[in-house]
Amino acid sequence: MSSGSDLQSAPPGVLIPNTSASTGTLSSGNVVGGPTAGGPPLAPPPTPRRLPTPLRPSDFGSTDVLLLMGAALASLALVWVVFYQLTLLSGALGFLVCWYLVFVGLTWVGTAQVIERQVATDRVVAVVVVSAALLMVSLVVFIVMWVAFKAIPHVHWGSLFTRDQKHFVPSDPNILGKVGIAEAIVGTLEQVAVATIVGVPLAIATAVFLNEVGGRGVKLVRTVVTAMSGTPSIVAGIFIYSVLIYTQVIKYSGIAASLALIVILLPSVTRVVEEVLRIVPGGLREASLALGAPQWRTVWSVVLPTARSGVVTAVLLGIARIVGETAPLLFTAFGSQVMNANVFVHDQAALPLIIYSNIATPNAVDHQIAFQAAFVLMSIVLVLFVAARFFSRTKGKKSGKPSEDDLMARFFVPIPIERDDGQ
Repeated sequence: MSSGSDLQSAPPGVLIPNTSASTGTLSSGNVVGGPTAGGPPLAPPPTPRRLPTPLRPSDFGSTDVLLLMGAALASLALVWVVFYQLTLLSGALGFLVCWYLVFVGLTWVGTAQVIERQVATDRVVAVVVVSAALLMVSLVVFIVMWVAFKAIPHVHWGSLFTRDQKHFVPSDPNILGKVGIAEAIVGTLEQVAVATIVGVPLAIATAVFLNEVGGRGVKLVRTVVTAMSGTPSIVAGIFIYSVLIYTQVIKYSGIAASLALIVILLPSVTRVVEEVLRIVPGGLREASLALGAPQWRTVWSVVLPTARSGVVTAVLLGIARIVGETAPLLFTAFGSQVMNANVFVHDQAALPLIIYSNIATPNAVDHQIAFQAAFVLMSIVLVLFVAARFFSRTKGKKSGKPSEDDLMARFFVPIPIERDDGQ
């Protein structure tokens, strides 16, 4: 077949090789139907269709900001009209609650209309969660700032930590520079120290028994610990009063207050330490036992060092829990206005008792002393929580903290295996 017939039968735009009869080789091809052949121009290749950008509910842009601002303003106007103009409702708290509920509803409606229902639900959940976090932080900041505002302008730092209220005269205009709360600070520190020294080892031992030792009494002990966790703190004070003070085994004193605080400290520390011990990898225990270590050595040298940060955090949180207790001290320490550094005899003061007794009087000087005691107590609690946060941080190998393998190598020496010479 000739090349002419090939050109006529080939569709436009197809390359047809030119053949030579003498050589049988291929020459350069021509585009049939192209611009050189007088045909119409070739159509450009089709542009690929762009897929839409995937919609992620977590994306937050300018549209979302405008929707939130619009919902806030619209809900404010709507609630103001309904709350104060159309009804007889009143009160700032009720207005804020209604405003927040209408704001959440309008946020969902606006986001669902503009974007999508799934995104609207995600926005509502995010608004609720962020609002709860902001409310919690705002309450804490407000309490701290309010107590500091009430206490700091009237504090005489020279006498606050060095003098007691033995010579307290409410009518003296300069009485705040002559008295302090040293007796309450000493009493609180001693009572909490005794409760910590006695209660923390018992709590850790109980947690070790529940998680590491086990046995028939585990269910009973766990039930008792759980029941003690839900017991009101005043019941602990009444218990010590009924068993020891009312029967005249001991008298009102700091040690009686410490015993009541131990009853409160035990379940809180025990439950947290037990949860911390549960997350220790079981492979560490198995490796320790495989090296020939007894169970007590495994717990002492492997389990507890591995869970050290969690145990310290549990102890600090337990101390912060008992340092501000007031009800148990009313039935045990009883309170005092003079310095008593002996925790075993006589009535003893405490910071919560100073706050409770002074804030109930109509005297303005007593109120100022109560706020000063509250400021000191709040500072102690904040220091404990900051320390708990510091010790609860997880440190990596860059910090120089020994790893699990380092703990095993530190506390255990490989046990030599005796070979039988006959083999």
